[in-house]
Amino acid sequence: MNREIINDNILLITINRPETRNAIDRDTADKLYQCFKEFDADEKLNVAILYGGENYFCSGADLKALSSSSRNGSITTTTTTTTTTTTTTANRLETNGDRGPMGPTRLQLSKPVIACINGHCVAGGLELALWCDLRVCSNDSIFGVYCRRWGVPLIDGGTIRLPRLIGQSRALDLILTGRSVNSKEALEIGLVNRVVEKAKVLETAVELAKLLSSFPQKCMRSDRLSCYQQYDFNSIQEAIENEFKLGYNSLLEEGINGSKIFALDRQGRHGNLIIESKL
Repeated sequence: MNREIINDNILLITINRPETRNAIDRDTADKLYQCFKEFDADEKLNVAILYGGENYFCSGADLKALSSSSRNGSITTTTTTTTTTTTTTANRLETNGDRGPMGPTRLQLSKPVIACINGHCVAGGLELALWCDLRVCSNDSIFGVYCRRWGVPLIDGGTIRLPRLIGQSRALDLILTGRSVNSKEALEIGLVNRVVEKAKVLETAVELAKLLSSFPQKCMRSDRLSCYQQYDFNSIQEAIENEFKLGYNSLLEEGINGSKIFALDRQGRHGNLIIESKL
């Protein structure tokens, strides 16, 4: 696992297990979890990028480690009857609070994360990418629920986040068939946000991170949080009330000054993103 600070406020986290095509074992999941916990707690950092390197993003859970029943295994084997319960502890999946099988996938961060994808992004690797807020991929990227063919289920948010992202009908097509999806189709169905040449994928992700980092952060984060929390409410009215509650403080702290910049200095008009004055 490699960590790098870019532009003082962007954290680049690189999965570095090329011998397994970045398959995630227990130790790697723990490291990813800890990296993102520290990122969220660091006030100097605004955006994180999750990168798999030049050849592949992530091939999912390390099935070799899983099949060996070692500490790196990540599936619980439990048999329950009316009289007995048996658990194979060597393969036990620990779901302690906000730690997911792939590491950070049950964390609810306060800041955005960008997935930077080359090559294969499949099975649990797809679940990692779905956990991120935005996805930038190269034109040779491949996506898919490849774990379908080995009887390994999606247990880290894939069956929830994928339908929310691309719609249930498209999600079921991917989930049930386990078929491959190339970068062109991924962009068309909303699975990714940007498709670029392989040589520019990291550069594009960094530029996107710089853009997000340049905005007033409280406002952006409250809008982001409202977007996620809306699913927790039973009615649109409740979601709208939550949106107002989350946005009100940032409106007072950032929006008033931002409005003055717009009205007096004419900055930010006509889609111009460069605002020189500090909010």
